[in-house]
Amino acid sequence: MVSSCSKELYQMESNSQLKLAHQFVRNTNTTIFLTGKAGTGKTTFLRQLQTELPKRMVVVAPTGVAAINAGGVTIHSFFQLPFGPILPGQILNEKANANEASVRKYRKEKINLIKSLDLLIIDEISMVRADLLDGIDEVLRKFKNRNLPFGGVQVLMIGDLQQLPPVVKNEEWSLLSQHYETAFFFSSRAFRSCQHISIELKHVYRQKDQDFIKILNEIRNNQLSRSSFMELEKRYLPNFDPNQEEGYITLTTHNARAQKINDEKLGKLNSKTESFSAIIDGQFPEYSYPTDQDLKLKVGAQVMFVKNDSSPEKLFYNGKIGSVTGFNEDAILVQCDGSDSEIEVHPEEWQSIKYSINQDSKEIQEDVVGQFTQYPLKLAWAITIHKSQGLTFEKAIIDANAAFAHGQVYVALSRCKSLEGLVLKSKLSESGMICDRSVSQFTQYIENNPPKQEQLEIARRQFQFQLLEELFSYSDINRIYRNLNRQLQDNLKAFQGNLPEKIKTGFADFQTDILTVGDKFVPSLKNYCFGNEKLDDNKEAQERISKGCKYFADKLDKHVFSVLNDYSLDTDNQAIEKVIAEYIKQLYELTSVKLTCIKACFEGFKLDSYLDIRAKAHLEKYSFRAKRKRDVVDENVEHAALLRKLKNWRKELSEKMSAPAYMIASQRSLVDIANMLPCSAEQLKSVKGFGKKKIERYGADVIKLVMEYRQEKGLGMLNFAPEPEVKVKKPNTKEVTYDMFKEGKNVREISALRNLSQTTIESHLAHYVGLGMLDLKDFVESDKIENIKKQFKVHGTDTINPVKEALGSKYTYAELRYVQAFLRNSKE
Repeated sequence: MVSSCSKELYQMESNSQLKLAHQFVRNTNTTIFLTGKAGTGKTTFLRQLQTELPKRMVVVAPTGVAAINAGGVTIHSFFQLPFGPILPGQILNEKANANEASVRKYRKEKINLIKSLDLLIIDEISMVRADLLDGIDEVLRKFKNRNLPFGGVQVLMIGDLQQLPPVVKNEEWSLLSQHYETAFFFSSRAFRSCQHISIELKHVYRQKDQDFIKILNEIRNNQLSRSSFMELEKRYLPNFDPNQEEGYITLTTHNARAQKINDEKLGKLNSKTESFSAIIDGQFPEYSYPTDQDLKLKVGAQVMFVKNDSSPEKLFYNGKIGSVTGFNEDAILVQCDGSDSEIEVHPEEWQSIKYSINQDSKEIQEDVVGQFTQYPLKLAWAITIHKSQGLTFEKAIIDANAAFAHGQVYVALSRCKSLEGLVLKSKLSESGMICDRSVSQFTQYIENNPPKQEQLEIARRQFQFQLLEELFSYSDINRIYRNLNRQLQDNLKAFQGNLPEKIKTGFADFQTDILTVGDKFVPSLKNYCFGNEKLDDNKEAQERISKGCKYFADKLDKHVFSVLNDYSLDTDNQAIEKVIAEYIKQLYELTSVKLTCIKACFEGFKLDSYLDIRAKAHLEKYSFRAKRKRDVVDENVEHAALLRKLKNWRKELSEKMSAPAYMIASQRSLVDIANMLPCSAEQLKSVKGFGKKKIERYGADVIKLVMEYRQEKGLGMLNFAPEPEVKVKKPNTKEVTYDMFKEGKNVREISALRNLSQTTIESHLAHYVGLGMLDLKDFVESDKIENIKKQFKVHGTDTINPVKEALGSKYTYAELRYVQAFLRNSKE
C-alpha cells in the first residue's frame, strides 16, 4: 500500500487537471467544484492542500465519519446550523426570528476564526443539501462581507455527484421544494450567485482494467450499454459462497442486512468470543465512532481495517480485508490474502478536532478535543454501501438489488479494483440503477465547459483587484463613524464635553480626505490589475499602491485616532452612553485593522504576505484607552462650581436611596439650575424636569445649594425675598420603585439599577397592587390568579407557604405575594 500511495502522488504531479485545480485554489478566490470518478485522487489532493497551502483553511464534511476521515469537523458543529430545513434568510435574519429555536449565539473565538478564514473545504459535497450550503453562505456573510457570496471566502467543494446524494425526508422536501429545484448543492442560491468553476479529474488510479472503467463510466452517466449490461450479468452468481480465505466482502444497501450477515457468520464460528472496549477521552461524538465501541471478535472472523497503519511498516490500509488468527496479550493477529505472515494489530487512535486560533502566532490551529482508541478493525463479511464510500476492495460481493438512492449501485461497483474481483449476489435491474436527471444534466455541463488557462489568469487578476478594492474601501468605517456622529448630534442636550463637536468635524474631514479619495483611487488600480503587465512586476503600480497606503495611513491617524485619543464626555443617560461607547470601540477596531493592512503595503502589494497579515489583523486585540475626561465643564455652563456641587449632592442621594442618579435629577436639569440659579420652589418650576413631586422631594436641598453658592460668590439675592423653608417629605423607597415601574422598567431592571434584590422590588410593587394603584393582571396570568385565590380561601392570607405547597413549582412566590396583597386589600 505504501508503494501504491507514493506512486499515486508521483502520478498526480503530472496530472493537468490537478495542477489547474491547485493553481485556482492558491492564486484566486474562485469557488471550485472538484469532481471525478471514484479513485481519481480527490482525497489525496485534499491531503496535499492541508499540508502545503499558505491560505488559512478549515475542512468540513456532512457526516461525522467523513469529517474524521478528511481530518476536519462536521458542517453542523462548525457553523452551528440546525439539522432541519434551513429556509432562505433564516440565519441572516435571526434577530427578526428571535423566538425560534434555530437562533444561535456564536462565541467570540468562533467569530474571529470565521473572520480570518481564506478557504473553506467541503468534502463529500454530494451529500450536502442545497439549503445547508445556503446556511453556510449566510453564516459567512454574517461575520465577513455581507455583500459577497460566502462572505468573500473561497470555497472548494470536493466530491462525486454520482455517488451518495443528500438525505431529504418527504416532510423536509415539502418545505424546501418551494425554494429549490433539487436537493443537490448546485441548486443552492449561493452556488448559483457566485463565480465558480468545475474541474473533473479524469485519470482513474483505482482501476486499471479499461473494460471495467468503461462499464463504470456508463453507469455513472446513466448510459449502460447492452454489451456492458451483459458483461455484468456474467458476474451474477446468486449461490456464490466463498471460502473464508478468499477474503470477499458483501456490500449491501441496508445496515440491518449487513449486521445480520456479520452476526450469522460470527455465530457459526466455534471459537471463543473476545471483547475489546474502546477508550474514549474528551469530546468524541458517537456518530463519529470509526468502529464498534465494544468490538467482539473470534478466531476466524473476517475483518476489515478501518485505518491506515500509523507505524513505519505500513502493513495495512483502510479497507484491507483479512481474518483473525489469534490474540496476544496486547495485539490481535490478522492474516491477509496473499501474505505469508500475520499482522500484529495494536490499538490505533482517532482524534476529534476543533479549530481555534493560536493567540501567539494568530494562525488557525487544530485542537484535539477528543480521542477514540480501539483496534482498527471491524467485522467485514458485510458492510453497507454507504459506509464503503472512499474504500477500495480486491474482492466484493454486491447485493444492490434493493438500491433506493441515486448513486448506490455506482458506489458499490466502483469500490472494486477489477471486474474479476466482483460478484453480483442479485441481478442489477434497471430500476436499481437510479440516476438523477438533474445530476446528469449538471455533470454534462461540467464535461462540456472545462476551465481554461485563460480563466485562471483572469480569476487571479480579479482576486488581486478584489483585495485592493477592499483595502482602499472605507465604507465600513464610514458607516460606524456616521452612526456615532448621528447619535451624538441627535442627543446633544444629554451630553457635556467636546466629543460631539470633535466627532462632527472629524467625520466631515474623514469623508472629504479619505472616503471620497478612496472611491476615486480604486478605479485607477483596476487598469493595473487587468493591464498587459502583471501587477507583481509592474513598478508603476507598486509605487502608486505604496504612495496611496502612506497617504491613507496619515489621514486615518489624523481624522480618526487623534479624535478618539483625547476627548471629554459626560452624560447621565446610561443607555445612550453605552451605545456611544460601543460605536467608539468599533470605530477604533475597524480603523486599527485597516491601518495594519495598509502598512503591510507600504513597500508594495504581494498576495501571499498580504493575505497572512490581513488574516492576523482581524485577530489582534485592539485595546482602546482614550484620554477621556469624565469631570466635564461645558462652555454653556455659567456656574461650573455649582454644577459640581449639584452632581455631588445627586451622587450621594442616589447611593443612599439605591436609585439611579437620573431619577433624582437629569443632567440637563442640573445644567439649567447652574445657569438660572433658582431661589424658590416657584422658580424651580421653570427648570425642565422639575415638576411638583420632585420639588416636594428635592426642592429644599437644591434651593439650599443655590443660596449657599450665591452667598459664597457674593451674587446677592437679586431683590429676592426667600420663602419660608420648605419641609420636604423624605423620599419613600417604595415610591421610587413605583415611579420606575410606571416609567416602563421591569423588576429585573429596577433591581439592577437600585442595587436591591428582586424580592424587595416585588414586595414594593405588591404593596401598590394591594392599594389598587397597579393592576394584578400585569404581574400574574388570569388562570393562575383564580387558582391562587382558591388556595388562599382555603388556607387564609396570613401565610404563603401552605399555598405554595398546594400549588407546586409552576407558581412562584412572587405571584403568590401579588395575589395575597390584592386579597388583603379587597372585598374578596
